[in-house]
This record gives sequence, structure tokens and C-alpha cells, in this order.
Amino acid sequence: MRAAYARTDYEAGGIVAHIGARSPALDALLRAGGVRRAAFVTAWNPYSRKMPRGWNDRMLDRLRGAARGRILAEGWGSGHGWAERHLLLAGDPRRIAVLARRFRQHALVAVAVGKPVRIILGLAAPRAATGVDARTRREER
Repeated sequence: MRAAYARTDYEAGGIVAHIGARSPALDALLRAGGVRRAAFVTAWNPYSRKMPRGWNDRMLDRLRGAARGRILAEGWGSGHGWAERHLLLAGDPRRIAVLARRFRQHALVAVAVGKPVRIILGLAAPRAATGVDARTRREER
């Protein structure tokens, strides 16, 4: 799984980031937002299971609501036939991981001013322990 994330382009606000590389443009975006750390996170395709576009869009809308004003930019992650919309959220990636878990994601992509972009894997909890509400489960069916 790590290799798939490493081959992905993470775009937000017209800036493309890659795992293991520094991005002066991304640093500038963070500074313009008044933060030093952020993370790319999605609500699409929970546990890497393809879901219909409409379902994915509804879950991303819920993530927007849950992000409570921390959105720096929106964009796409894409690579090798897989693409997902995501948000670049301002703040400590450990706190953003709580949202990623809530939306049943395996990973998030952490960024910090002056540092290489990195992947944080192993976020997903077993399905029964995710705390996802009943509305979300009904929409999956």
C-alpha cells in the first residue's frame, strides 16, 4: 500500500505534492493560511473500497462540515488509475487523523513547512469500532 501512495500526485490549490519531496509552493500555501502543518485527507472510498461517485461526494461534504473551517484547499489525489477528491486541512496531522479514522481511511498525507511530504499509514480501525453514524452505514447499502 505504501508504494501506491508514493506513486500518487497530491494536488490542492493548483500545487502538486509527492511523498518524500519538499514543496516550496506548498510551504507558501501553509504560510498564507497561517499554519506550519496540515494534512491531505479524503472521505472517498473507505478502506480503499470503490464507492459510487454520489456516495463519495456526500461523504466529502460531511468531511467538509466536520473540518470546521480548517480547509486550506481542495484537490485530487491521483495515480495509476485511482483518483480521489481530498481536502488539505490545517493543523496537527495527529488531530486530523481522528477525522481520517472517522471517515474510514487507511492513511493521510502529512505536510509541514520545510519538510518532505510524508504518509501516515495504519489509521483505519476495525469497522465496528469506527464510530461512523447510522446514516453513513445506511448510505453504504
